Amino acid sequence: MKNHRLELLGMAVSLAALGATGCATKNYVRTQTAPLVQHTDQLDTKTAQNNRQIHDVDQRAQAGINQAQGAADSANQNAQSATKAAGDAQTAALDVVHRADSVDSVVKGLDSYRPVSNVTVTFGFDKSVLTKDDKDQLDEFAAQLGSAKSYILEVTGGTDSTGPAQYNYDLSQRRADAVVQYLASKYGVAAHRFYLIGIGKDKEVAPNTTAEGRKQNRRVEVQMLTNMGDQGTQSAANQKPGGAL
Repeated sequence: MKNHRLELLGMAVSLAALGATGCATKNYVRTQTAPLVQHTDQLDTKTAQNNRQIHDVDQRAQAGINQAQGAADSANQNAQSATKAAGDAQTAALDVVHRADSVDSVVKGLDSYRPVSNVTVTFGFDKSVLTKDDKDQLDEFAAQLGSAKSYILEVTGGTDSTGPAQYNYDLSQRRADAVVQYLASKYGVAAHRFYLIGIGKDKEVAPNTTAEGRKQNRRVEVQMLTNMGDQGTQSAANQKPGGAL
């Protein structure tokens, strides 16, 4: 019995010693691994910070790239617009020179031109837009232009007596321009063949005291004149000498 008690006491002592050893081992492990865990946490925090900084730098870089690309595109557009404007200005300048030379040559030989046909279109009050009826009349008139030689078109715009004189001069010019643009774009009539006159309300074709008279004055007259001198020269050149076979 005594021996049995001694055995139990020994076992209890052994278990106590084992428990104490186990606790000591766990404490030791915790003590040794704590710095590693702390260092790992610090590395994770640092990595997260670096990732955020990299992301911020990437965003700023992308924004800078986009801004630079936008500026480059805008500069390219401005350069293209400037090039087109310069080209348009040069074309307009050449057209003015060409037209001036052509008008000068026409004026010098104006006595040789004779009217051969004409057409008149009318406009609504304060309007400078061609109607369908106007275009039909101009189409009928333009049918002869393809075979005509050495001709000019005298385009005269007019208005009724309503409104200030300067406004009516401008309005009559816009009406004449509308006719010129239509004939030039649809039938390819060269610019130097037009001789434009905006007379405003200065020349009446009917009394302005009636609605019908004012309507007739809101008009554009197109008169085709041909150079009879050129036609005579060309006709003589085409004749064969007498007696020739």
